[in-house]
Amino acid sequence: QGQLVESGGGLVQAGGSLRLSCAASGRTFRSYAMGWFRQAPGKEREFVAAIRWSGGSTYYADSVKGRFTISREYAKNTVYLQMNSLKPEDTAAYYCAAQLPFRTTITTSASGYDYWGRGTQVTVSS
Repeated sequence: QGQLVESGGGLVQAGGSLRLSCAASGRTFRSYAMGWFRQAPGKEREFVAAIRWSGGSTYYADSVKGRFTISREYAKNTVYLQMNSLKPEDTAAYYCAAQLPFRTTITTSASGYDYWGRGTQVTVSS
């Protein structure tokens, strides 16, 4: 059974930076793509960024483009989300998700992901 574990969340002032990590473990875990989503209280879960394991193509929500960078470390089966110039509106629980290899298209929809981590909280103070 695959498992995704996020880390790196915390409290930061506006304009600061954080780097989230998502480690995949528990099976020979090879996914088609990995994504980051976030969910603020009272709001729906929203897409943040995604990366294809093969080739490393990346995709971003408009709200984070130019500020966040998603990357992968193949040997460690780990995906990172570098978050710079953080804003109070970035405050949310951040979730890592994986698309299994049978998928053929990266999607920004949460329903298109097959494994999820438990989340890590990011709080940005003004």
